[in-house]
Amino acid sequence: MRIAVDAMGGDNAPSEIVKGVLEASSEIEGIVLVGRKSEIERYLPSSHPNITIQNAKEVIGMDESPVAAIKKKPDASIAVAAKMVRRREVDAVVTAGNTGVMLAAGITLIGRLRGIERPAIACLLPSKLGKVLLLDAGANVDCKPLHLFQFGIMGKVYAEEVLGIQNPRVSLLNIGEEDGKGNRLTDKAAELLSASTVNFCGNIEGRDIILGKSDVVVCDGFVGNSIIKFGEGIAEFIIDEIRQNAGFINKIGLLFLKGLFRSLLKKIDYAEYGGAPLLGLEGVSIICHGRSKSKAIKNAIKVASVASSHHINNKIEKGLNEKGKDCCSG
Repeated sequence: MRIAVDAMGGDNAPSEIVKGVLEASSEIEGIVLVGRKSEIERYLPSSHPNITIQNAKEVIGMDESPVAAIKKKPDASIAVAAKMVRRREVDAVVTAGNTGVMLAAGITLIGRLRGIERPAIACLLPSKLGKVLLLDAGANVDCKPLHLFQFGIMGKVYAEEVLGIQNPRVSLLNIGEEDGKGNRLTDKAAELLSASTVNFCGNIEGRDIILGKSDVVVCDGFVGNSIIKFGEGIAEFIIDEIRQNAGFINKIGLLFLKGLFRSLLKKIDYAEYGGAPLLGLEGVSIICHGRSKSKAIKNAIKVASVASSHHINNKIEKGLNEKGKDCCSG
């Protein structure tokens, strides 16, 4: 198994990217650092048997237009990594670079999985009962019922194979739990999911995500991205409030609070999850937070390794084939 890592993507590239790769290389063989060789070698020890370098002279910035940048800079690190996936020289790509650029590279250079109309970003969220997979988290702001249905199939496979959840509960994010709530998009998507082989549990409200009432939550990218950003804001607000008021708590209370604080931080820390998979491509793609440091990169590489070794794309295709012909309309 070989995994390409975009060494030039993200706010802390290439130093933290290389550091994360070095940490992962003790467990995972065949990692390829893609980027400017001279810059990568500054942070890479002379002896690194499980790591190779693929030189790529150009870099795409976080503020560049994704489609235009891919066309203008064919030798950019993320473009080179994507083409390596397409040529099957590697099984997966990991990047902390521009999400839009990874999406554009995924569609134009790697290609969509057979039968998939739209790739989707799947994001892990904490809940009272463990983890919840939400998709789409921002790749598709306008969706058809078939797209939501396919998100459900992809989410179900990822939850089973990577998260280890047997027969995961799949739900649609809606404004109420009752049948018929929402709009025509969610109504039709619910029909398609109900007729499929997934363990569809109907509608779920936003407040129920954190309660763990579902393992996989499906929505369009506009709604999903709003949920993610709101959650990040709430988490930062809670942390700031705890820090600002810690001085008013007695020593016993502070000791208890520190333990609770550490537990809370671990649950909401994106570095713990590594990155978000971009599902629906001909190959595994993991998108890390732009501020990712070595821990997040290491965990993202491990996630990419598990997803690749479990052949999730073959199982997604199988899931689509089992859906029945009636699910193709929409």
